[in-house]
Amino acid sequence: MTDVVVFHSVLGLRPVELGFAERLRAAGHHVTTPDLYDGRTASTLEAGFALKDAVGWDTIARRARDAVRDLPAETVFVGVSMGAGVVETVLPHRPGTAGVLLLHAVGALPAGVRAGLPVQVHVADPDPLAPPAQIAAWREAAARLGADARVYTYPGLGHFYTDAGGPEYDPAAAELTRERVEEFLSRS
Repeated sequence: MTDVVVFHSVLGLRPVELGFAERLRAAGHHVTTPDLYDGRTASTLEAGFALKDAVGWDTIARRARDAVRDLPAETVFVGVSMGAGVVETVLPHRPGTAGVLLLHAVGALPAGVRAGLPVQVHVADPDPLAPPAQIAAWREAAARLGADARVYTYPGLGHFYTDAGGPEYDPAAAELTRERVEEFLSRS
């Protein structure tokens, strides 16, 4: 069993994250899904960014750190879109982190990340919120820091291609992503 924390997207904690967490629980993992917006959600990116700004990044970061405080040091962090930035904020405080999964975005890996940290990234290609140049720069930074990083790109898809409730959903790519995530967790 692996301890896993799933940090939600800018849209808030929604069925896509909760369903993902349930699937991981069914595979035997202990999964935490902190609600960084205290029950609020948005239906569009514009409304999500407004909600993020209304809650405030300091509050989001504090809630994320509080959510992981009592979890084992070897927890795996999952960031969904904006959640990648949350992982970036929490990771420096958790040097024993077992692994990092980033879905639909990348966040900067902190300078003090431990060598060999397993990291897996899943993004659409191209994705305006995670453009190819940003992904290339992230790969270079991960290599410089010594992370054991793997980036999977999914050509021709929309940003939230794993969200069955959204217009960009691609069932085949979503399933492939889930399989790769489960394989990653089986090694963590």
